[in-house]
Amino acid sequence: MTGAGEVQTFGGPVAAAELGTTLVHEHVFVGNPELDLDLPPLEWDEARAIEEAVAGLERLWELGVRTIVDLTVLGLGRDVARVARVAARTRVRLVASTGYYTASVLPSYFSTHGPGRLVGGPDPLVDLFVRDLTEGIAGTGIRAGMLKVVTDAPGLTPDVRRVIAAAAEAHLRTGVPITTHTHAPSRNGRDQLALLTGLGVAPGRLVIGHCGDSQDLDYLRELMDAGATIGMDRFGMEHVLPDEARVATVLALLREGYADRMVLSHDAAFFSRVTPPSWRAAYAPHWRMDDIPTRIVPWLLAGGATEADLHQLLVLNPARVLEPST
Repeated sequence: MTGAGEVQTFGGPVAAAELGTTLVHEHVFVGNPELDLDLPPLEWDEARAIEEAVAGLERLWELGVRTIVDLTVLGLGRDVARVARVAARTRVRLVASTGYYTASVLPSYFSTHGPGRLVGGPDPLVDLFVRDLTEGIAGTGIRAGMLKVVTDAPGLTPDVRRVIAAAAEAHLRTGVPITTHTHAPSRNGRDQLALLTGLGVAPGRLVIGHCGDSQDLDYLRELMDAGATIGMDRFGMEHVLPDEARVATVLALLREGYADRMVLSHDAAFFSRVTPPSWRAAYAPHWRMDDIPTRIVPWLLAGGATEADLHQLLVLNPARVLEPST
């Protein structure tokens, strides 16, 4: 169990109240180990990528950001030892995460390992998640401070259900919160909420992610009224939905009194082989971790949000969400 009030970071435990302005859904590097070996991304240079990540995080520090949650889990090329080289050189705190990113099926290993399967034994997903949370990730000693699960257009496939069940079990053992990736057009945050609460996870320990992709206020209210926090966490992804629409949705919900149930972020990366830097520069130039402090915060203030609202969205809500339950 994590110490009361303490959030695990790359630099060790930190009191939740000391996290400061926090972006709760970001990525440092997104890759794919097999493809990276056999089909290396043309724009990847590790030394340069580390320098750019350090510089980007230091810019965020100067803009007032103090903590970043890196939601790069297995399935997205997680390499905590590599990110640790970045974390050691920046004043911004980084929080690692555990979970498995799949929208449909897991690697074949999982089809033979686990209760009732060919090889048998305990579910390796549960063992992995709990070890990441309590001992450290891949021998680094760096403990995860967040769990992450996914549903996308395919919905709750058997393997997706298995990942979610394993995350729920790990949460119940450790108190570490769960965040999600959703497919907003399917409104499948409802399915996640129902499944996770049915497995014993309190809705207040959940962040239903990518709700900022939706302008369906009834759907968003439904999730928040049930007790979950929603992630308005893809600012800058204007190829999905313009920031103007994202800001309008946040402002509408602020006017209705939902300031205490939203968190803001970008789902951005310093490098991603899925959408490489040249593509982002050409087609999504605002999809950067400085979009919120440089563009979105002034936009929200001009639209009627208060400084107290922003403190709630960017400081108080992330601290509440990230603080492990006992």
